[in-house]
Amino acid sequence: MRLFRFSGLNERRWELFRQNKRGYWSFWIFTVLFLISVFAPFIANDRPILVSYKSELLFPTFRDYPETKFGGFLARTDFRDPVNQEEIAANGWILWPPIRYSYNTVNNELPQPAPSPPASSLTREEACVKFPLGVEDPNCVFGNLNWLGTDDGGRDVVARLIYGFRISVAFGLILTILSSIIGMAAGAVQGYFGGWTDLLFQRFIEIWTSMPTLYLLIILAAFITPTFWLLLFILLLFSWTGLVGLVRAEFLRARNFEYVRAARALGLSDAKIMFKHLMPNAVVSTITFMPFILAGSVTTLTALDFLGFGLPPGSASLGELVAQGKNNLQAPWLGITAFFVVSIMLTLLVFIGEAVRDALDPRKTFA
Repeated sequence: MRLFRFSGLNERRWELFRQNKRGYWSFWIFTVLFLISVFAPFIANDRPILVSYKSELLFPTFRDYPETKFGGFLARTDFRDPVNQEEIAANGWILWPPIRYSYNTVNNELPQPAPSPPASSLTREEACVKFPLGVEDPNCVFGNLNWLGTDDGGRDVVARLIYGFRISVAFGLILTILSSIIGMAAGAVQGYFGGWTDLLFQRFIEIWTSMPTLYLLIILAAFITPTFWLLLFILLLFSWTGLVGLVRAEFLRARNFEYVRAARALGLSDAKIMFKHLMPNAVVSTITFMPFILAGSVTTLTALDFLGFGLPPGSASLGELVAQGKNNLQAPWLGITAFFVVSIMLTLLVFIGEAVRDALDPRKTFA
């Protein structure tokens, strides 16, 4: 049973989208992967989801608790410490996420020097940590094993992939939406008014797009450490021009149509004509480009992280994992994992873009 029902033209577009099986299933696979990454703190974390201690419910995922609460002396509780785990187990219970590592958790008890190989390539004796007295770690369970190994900092690769996927897609989505809004508005102004407005705006865009973005990022990185929002702002300054030409052409084509002249004759303002009557026609054609713009945004962030001009060091980053694969050829699981994750992500986005393009193709929609 369908949860949402469209009508008219949108119903036809949705059916065309579903007919492209490759893009349709890519959309659902990508959606599921992104939703999993959104709930990353509940899937991969070095803190429990829920703790019951002396009949009190604690939520370590959302707040810090002093170790004095469990009989210790530190200002912050390390829930991976076996002493704390035994204390809590004696007075309650712990609900752990499936993977007991966050993206920045350093495993100091690796069976081999970092980067250590995946747990599936080790025997149980090699994978399970031994305490000084030779007693096997009672927590040697699924969540404590590094199933895709660790990077050269001793951090779990699976956890970094989940968080890296989330930050890459979130960065790409925000950049795509903001750059599309600015680009569509700029293209609308150019195409609707034309004349000197269009001419001067075109010359400005030509000069603006000729500026070397990478060099500017290198110069800024020498003075300040780029953060998520600063990096997003810098890339937004140069990425908004992608849809200007498409929207401009659509407005130049439609600005002298009869219904636009009739709207002017009725006294409608230019802004209302542009965004109420002309923009919907331009939106249909620009939506087909958004999955490809998203793929390009993710690729840009990955490339910048690979070169060292992206997110701050230590951040969960797919590009940083690619760089580690290059720098640690003796650990092929790093490069192979990064390659497959990035290639699968971009392939899914391209397939989704192809399906959206087919769904909005007027030759098929009105056939």
